[in-house]
Amino acid sequence: MGAGRAILAPIVGATTERKQRVLTGYRPTGPMHVGHWFGNVENMLRLQEEHECFYFIADWHMLTTHYDRTAELPGFTRELVLDLLAAGIDPERVTLYRQSDVKEVAEMTLLLGMITPLGWLERVPTYKERLRDMAERDIANYGLLGYPLLQTVDITIVKGELVPVGEDQVPHLELSREIVRRFNRLYGEVLVEPQPLLSETPLIPGTDGRKMSKSLDNVINVRDDEPTVRETVRTYITDPQKVRRGDPGRPEICPVFTLHRRFSPDILEWTEASCRSGELGCVQCKTNLADRIVAYYRDFRERREELEHRPGLVEEVLAAGAAKVRPVVEETMKAVRDAMHLT
Repeated sequence: MGAGRAILAPIVGATTERKQRVLTGYRPTGPMHVGHWFGNVENMLRLQEEHECFYFIADWHMLTTHYDRTAELPGFTRELVLDLLAAGIDPERVTLYRQSDVKEVAEMTLLLGMITPLGWLERVPTYKERLRDMAERDIANYGLLGYPLLQTVDITIVKGELVPVGEDQVPHLELSREIVRRFNRLYGEVLVEPQPLLSETPLIPGTDGRKMSKSLDNVINVRDDEPTVRETVRTYITDPQKVRRGDPGRPEICPVFTLHRRFSPDILEWTEASCRSGELGCVQCKTNLADRIVAYYRDFRERREELEHRPGLVEEVLAAGAAKVRPVVEETMKAVRDAMHLT
C-alpha cells in the first residue's frame, strides 16, 4: 500500500485474505541482461500483483565480490532502479528500498553471526561456485563466506514469509531457516521462518553457451541499442556440426535456438524444422533472433529513456521505500534486542 493512501474499512461481513509477504533482492553490479529479465524480473512483476512485496537493492551484497569497485556503486544503483521501474516494478505497490539505508541490517547480522556455526556457512555450494567462477579475482573474503547470513537478515528483518527461489536454491534458503530455528530455540519465537516460493529459473545461455553472466562477459544487456544487440547475437556459438548452410542442425543443443524459445514463438516450429533440414543457415537464424530481441525490448528502452530524464526520481523512490520499510525493521529489531536482553 503506497504511502499516504487512505486505508478503507472492510465491509461488514466481508472477509479479507492477507497477502503473504515476499522478499527478494537485486545486486547492483552492472547493466541488467536478458538472463536477469527471464530469471528474476518477470517473476517480480507477477509477484507484485499477487503478494505484499519487499524488493531491495542489495548494495552491501555487491561488496562481497566488488569491494574494490565502490566508485561504481552509486551509478549502478541508479541504473538498476531505473531499469526496474522501466520494466514495470511499481513503487506504489511494492516496497522498493536500498539495503544500506537500513542500518539495522548490519546490527542484526552481527547478532545472528554470534549463533551461526562456521561449518554451516562453509557447506553452502554457492561459496565454492563463486570462487571457481571468479578465480581471477581475490574474493575469498569473510563477506562472501557470510553472504548467506546477511541474506538471512535481509529476509527476517522485514518478516519475509516467502522467498522466490529455483529448485537449486532451496538448500541455500534452508540455511536461513536453520539459523532462524536456532535463534528461536535460544531466545523464544521471535523471527519468522521463511518458506521457499518455487519459481521457474530458466537457463538463459550467453554467447559462449554457458549460463549468461556478467562475470563471464557473455551477456545481452536489455538496454543495448539495436546495433549492439545484432553484433552480440552474431558472436553466439552454434551447433559445431553445422558448418555451412545446407548442413542439418541440432537445435536442441544450440544456444541460439534456446533464445528463440523465449523470443520467437511465432516462428519457433519453422525455425526448428528448417534448422534440422539445413534450409536455415546460422547467419539468418541469428538475424531472425536479433530482430525479435530488438522488438521485444523496444517499449522497455523507450520507457527507460523517458525515466532517465526525470531528475530526482531515483532518490525520491528510494527515500519513500526507506520510509515504508523502517517501521517494520524497527519492530523486528526491538523484538530481537528484547529477546537477547540487549535493551
